[in-house]
Amino acid sequence: MNIRQVSFDHPDAVKLNDEVQAEYHVRYGDGGDATVLDPADFEPPNGVYFIAYDENDSPLATGGWRSQDTNDEGNVDGDAELKRMYVVQGARGRGLARLVLTALEEDARAAGRVRMVLETGAKQPEAIALYTSSGYEPCGKFGYYRHYEDSRCFAKAL
Repeated sequence: MNIRQVSFDHPDAVKLNDEVQAEYHVRYGDGGDATVLDPADFEPPNGVYFIAYDENDSPLATGGWRSQDTNDEGNVDGDAELKRMYVVQGARGRGLARLVLTALEEDARAAGRVRMVLETGAKQPEAIALYTSSGYEPCGKFGYYRHYEDSRCFAKAL
């Protein structure tokens, strides 16, 4: 497995983002995640975006983090927000999400971020299981979906 830093608008990132948006549509019945994301959010030192590739150079998993300091959405100084964690259907159950998550946490810590936060939904039990088994605990709601009943927010000190 090869984890590479790419831009959020890299063709492989766009492809995987389209796939995760389609999955959100199936699970939640809407048009996907409406959170506004700018490719610049994932440019160091303010963030990073990773894709895990297999030995055939096929993109299998993705994820990024972006800086989120004190704002009206419930973040605090030093937060890194986890975004667009996704593993393609045929590669699930192989530990790829945990590998990407660990790489993102290490990168955010090296960039001086002190807490990783994330928002997911109640209809993503496998994501919730990954995060809670990786040391994430429920936290105050933040972000675009903070007023939605199905929204679940988690945090972990880095």
